[in-house]
Amino acid sequence: MSIQLSTAPDGTRYRDLNRNGTMDPYEDPRLDPHTRATDLLQRLTVEEKVGLMFQPAVPAGRDGELVAGMTPAGEVDTSGFLEHRHVNHLYTFDYTSPRVGALWNNRLQVLAEQTRLGIPVTISTDPRNAFSANPGAGMASRGFSMWPESLGLAALHDEAAVREYADIARQEYVAVGIRAALHPQVDLPTHARWARQYATLGVDPELASRLVVAYLDGFQQSAALGADTVACITKHFPGGGAQKDGEDPHFVYGREQIYPGGRFEDHLRPFRAAIAAGSSGIMPYYGMPVGLERNGVAIPEIGFAYNKAIITDLLRDELGFTGVVLTDFTVVTDGMMFGRRSIGRAWGVEHLSYRDRVLALVEAGVDQIGGEYCTELLVDLVHDGAIPESRIDASVLRLLLVKFQLGLFDDPYVDVDAADRLVGREEFVRAGRRAQSRSVTVLTNGPFDKLRERTLGPTIPMSFPEQAPIYVFGLDAERVRARGFTTVDNPEDAALALVRLRAPFTPRDDYALEAFFHAGSLAFAKDLEDEIVAVAETVSTIVDVYLDRPALLNRIAAAATAVTANWGTSDDAWLDVVLGEVAAAGRLPIEVPSSEQAVDTALADVPAGTLDPLFALGHAAS
Repeated sequence: MSIQLSTAPDGTRYRDLNRNGTMDPYEDPRLDPHTRATDLLQRLTVEEKVGLMFQPAVPAGRDGELVAGMTPAGEVDTSGFLEHRHVNHLYTFDYTSPRVGALWNNRLQVLAEQTRLGIPVTISTDPRNAFSANPGAGMASRGFSMWPESLGLAALHDEAAVREYADIARQEYVAVGIRAALHPQVDLPTHARWARQYATLGVDPELASRLVVAYLDGFQQSAALGADTVACITKHFPGGGAQKDGEDPHFVYGREQIYPGGRFEDHLRPFRAAIAAGSSGIMPYYGMPVGLERNGVAIPEIGFAYNKAIITDLLRDELGFTGVVLTDFTVVTDGMMFGRRSIGRAWGVEHLSYRDRVLALVEAGVDQIGGEYCTELLVDLVHDGAIPESRIDASVLRLLLVKFQLGLFDDPYVDVDAADRLVGREEFVRAGRRAQSRSVTVLTNGPFDKLRERTLGPTIPMSFPEQAPIYVFGLDAERVRARGFTTVDNPEDAALALVRLRAPFTPRDDYALEAFFHAGSLAFAKDLEDEIVAVAETVSTIVDVYLDRPALLNRIAAAATAVTANWGTSDDAWLDVVLGEVAAAGRLPIEVPSSEQAVDTALADVPAGTLDPLFALGHAAS
């Protein structure tokens, strides 16, 4: 889409965003981002400044149109957000296709160009290049290249692989107009039951600290934000994995984070690395620390975003972070989302009114409030003198600076046809599929001792006659037949069984998003486990388990001929490993515990701290 440029008297071409016929400093492409941002700040009304400090979640229409009305995510008025609330940071959900995302971006930018000062929209997203489809944590791929989850990148222990993923995802994001990534997620998943492990870079603080640097390098291009980069918001400060009972603070029963092992500093390590690497933003988590002291001072038991001791004293003053602090989403208001009640996650300050919650967030030091559009509350706080305008200015300058660094004021539009060609192109898909395969972790690897008296050595890779009958469970039999094998309906008729499972969880669906968070017991249902063991006792069996969090694998590992773990791997990518077309290179980035009791007695904040794990951190069978 071509942009309309004006010409200054000296011949400089620029966008006349405020339509006054003069190249004002914020419109001058020759000036540095800080100078331009400072000039624009002086031109903003209080209402326009406040609009910059909110980032609501907005879906794109099915064909890329701007949405208004009730959506599954709640009430949305896209045009109203921009024109009346002066909001110009928007988080987006799934697109029906990358082309639709590009069309939506351009329509948003046309609307933004019509506002008083023509401030462009910054579009953000959770990860969308893997297998998870959780509207509260990660988007379905829908045409973007498919990679293992971040935990699979961690399993590779390879900075180059992480950088390759991030660089390709960056190119795909930029092509459709996404310029802010609400990731990487560098929480250490120190409680084995926590639901968000799949999106982390593993439980080892040293490994996560190394990999986050490569991740940021791929998206931000060595922190030198520019027209082809994506600004990253590293989360969830100061580390969200030390959850009491392994529950998640999206929900009131999971609001407490505890540190019985005194390992808070371990959880900070990846954030120190991210800050040193130039992460554009930081997102605090919902959780509230319980019983936490630092330097002999008790940290208030309130949510991290509300916690001045965490945001201002620790993040800003001690760690020296100067970028944007964006809260996690819906920390202020209650409502309905996806047909379920959504409670404002103001843990520890639930008694405060919505107005006083906004006041507390700003006083704690946050720059932007995620998932909310209650701009009138902050406007009133400024007009009433409860918050000085100078405090608002400090946050708005940070937010504007990123927009200028990204080049959005000079050209926020994308080429829709080019997006069609680039996103999900063949070389990107091949790279993602290879990473899926390589991240597979072989947990056990024994001989085919039951294979019609044949002994072929290690089970993986499989050396097997193409005509041999295979029993499949949990994977697409057509994908097996496409490799030249025959499939049978009963394990008794097979020479080999291939089984794919997902880590178990306890289903819940009372609160918004709760069904998407896999929490609770790590044990497989007994009938399912009995069925898999019976198959393994009948025929040589290779079992693969998707570990979005650990599973209790004792019985299955004892019965199966070989067991692999995957972290987001398609049937075809897994078969590439089984057939020896790609060598598995993964090593466990988390522990696999030996029992629920071992999980119960482990200290929630200690990395790899369960007693006598079935498979230890870093394990891989030869």
